[in-house]
Amino acid sequence: MVDISTLKTQRLILRQWIPNDYSLFSKINADSDVMKYYPNILTESESNSFAKKAESLISKKGWGFWAVELKEDNKFIGFVGLHEPEADLPFTPCVEIGWRLSKKYWGKGYATEAARAALNYAFDVLQLNEVVSFASLQNAKSKSVMERLEMENVMQNFEHPSIPEGHHLREHVLYKINKAMWTR
Repeated sequence: MVDISTLKTQRLILRQWIPNDYSLFSKINADSDVMKYYPNILTESESNSFAKKAESLISKKGWGFWAVELKEDNKFIGFVGLHEPEADLPFTPCVEIGWRLSKKYWGKGYATEAARAALNYAFDVLQLNEVVSFASLQNAKSKSVMERLEMENVMQNFEHPSIPEGHHLREHVLYKINKAMWTR
C-alpha cells in the first residue's frame, strides 16, 4: 500500500480528498469568477470526476492535487498540489504545480503558502529537478502566485491543446523552477 502524504503549513493542511469535499468543490468549480480563465465552469458531474481522479492519483502515488483545508476550522477551501499532465504539451513529460481555491479565500496568501509546501515536497521528498506551472496568458492572479514562488517565466508561451483554436484563453504562459533555484 502507498503511503499517502499529508502536508501541513502554519495555517493549512494539504490532504487526501474525502467525500464531504466534493459538494464544496463543485460550488468552487461553478463559480464564474474562479473559472474565469478556463473555457467554462464545471458541472457537478465534471467537478466530481476531477476530485475522484485527484483522490485516485493520490491513492496510487501518495501525492497529487491535495485537498486543502484550514487548520483553524477544518474548512475545505480548494486544492493545491502536484500533477503529471496528461495533455500533449510542448514540455511534457513534467510535473506541474497547480491550485484552485474558493474565491472567499483569495488574497490571504493561502495558494502561495500551500504551493511552497508542495514545492518543498517536490524537491525534498520526490527529488524532482524541475517543476512547471502554466496558466492562461491573461490570468494575472496565477502568474502572481508563480512569481511569489520565485518561478521563472521562461518566455515559452504555448497554445494549450485542450482549448479550442481561436479561443481567447488558448495561449498559456509557462513558468519553471528547478531544485537549485528553490534551495538557493
